[in-house]
Parts: sequence; structure tokens; C-alpha cells
Amino acid sequence: MAKKKKRRTTKKWYSTKKRQPTEWLVVLLGVLFVLGVGLVLYIQYTGAQTQERLANEAKQEELAKVKKKKEFINQLAPYAQELQQKYHVLSSITLAQAILESDWGKSSLAADYHNYFGIKGDDPDNTKEMTTKEYLNGQWVTTTARFRVYRDYRESMLDHVLLFAHGTSWDHNHYQHVVAATNYTQAAQALKQDGYATDPNYPEKLIELVKTYRLDQFD
Repeated sequence: MAKKKKRRTTKKWYSTKKRQPTEWLVVLLGVLFVLGVGLVLYIQYTGAQTQERLANEAKQEELAKVKKKKEFINQLAPYAQELQQKYHVLSSITLAQAILESDWGKSSLAADYHNYFGIKGDDPDNTKEMTTKEYLNGQWVTTTARFRVYRDYRESMLDHVLLFAHGTSWDHNHYQHVVAATNYTQAAQALKQDGYATDPNYPEKLIELVKTYRLDQFD
């Protein structure tokens, strides 16, 4: 009589025991922890990337500003030197005043009417009425005045130098100290002494511009 073969069974390597709720909670917390760490790392990475991008943009913007300032100086410098040889007004002072008065050629008076020095006038045919700030009685006040209109920056620079060389209609030697100055510090102080500007800090601002951008190299 043939023997019955016993059915061989293989043991399952995993447990069929149902997980308890606490075990599922532990697993869930573990998954959430991993996701949280990943999210933090991602935020840190993207934040660093954003900061780097903003830093690069700021650097490029600053380089562009520096480039424009150099272009402004290089455009005006040759003619300033030409005028210095003829009228003895230091190029550094001419350039510093153009920078300060016109905000690097960006003011509406300079951009629209080529007036780089805030020179005023009376003739309605070649002037434009605009608002301006003056330092009066110890404080800054906004007022209106007529400013001369020029065809280009060269005409503005020439008129500016002629004002110093020939003086005013009531005093031809009004700016003699500016013309006689042998360095930019003397010239800047002479502008205040001779009453060119109402700003009490005008000389210091000019001197700082000359030092910062080495404008005395053009003297």
C-alpha cells in the first residue's frame, strides 16, 4: 500500500502578525521626520541660491553704475582740461561741480536742458523755470528759479568757466579766488568764500568727490 506523501510547507519569512496602532504611528512619524528634514534642506538650498543670485544681481548693478560714472567723467574731462588751459579753472573742480550739480547728468536740468551746473538766467527765450532747493536762514527751502538752457554739455561747461573767468555783471573779479586757486581744496573753499553756492557743506562735498574719483589727475 503506497504511503501518502506529506505536503511540504515553506515557512513565510515575514510575520503575518498585524501591526499595532502604535507601530503605525512610529512609522508615520519617521516618514514625517524624513520629509521634514528634506524640506528644511530644500529651503536652505533654495534660500542660499536666492541669496547668491541677489548678490550677483547687486554686484552687476553696482558695476554698471561704476561704468556709467567713468563714462561720464571721461566724456567731460578732455574739454575740462581744454578750458583749464585757457581760463585757469581747475579741471577737477569743473568735473566735481558737474557731478554734484547734475547728479552725474541724471537731473532733469542736465538731461533735458544740458545745464550741468545749475546756472541761472533771466532771458525767457533761453531759460526754463524749475524748482530748486536753496539753503536760506539756516534751513533748506524749495523755491523756483529760471535756469539757462544749453545745446550740449560743452556749451554748459564753457558758460560755467566764463562765469569764473569774467565774473558777474556787477563785479568782474567776483570769482578771482577760484581762478587763482592752485589746487582743488583752495578752489572748493574759494567757491564758498565767493558765494557761488548756498550749501554750507559745498566745499566738503566737492573735495570728497575729487578724492573718491581721483579727479585731480586731470588738473
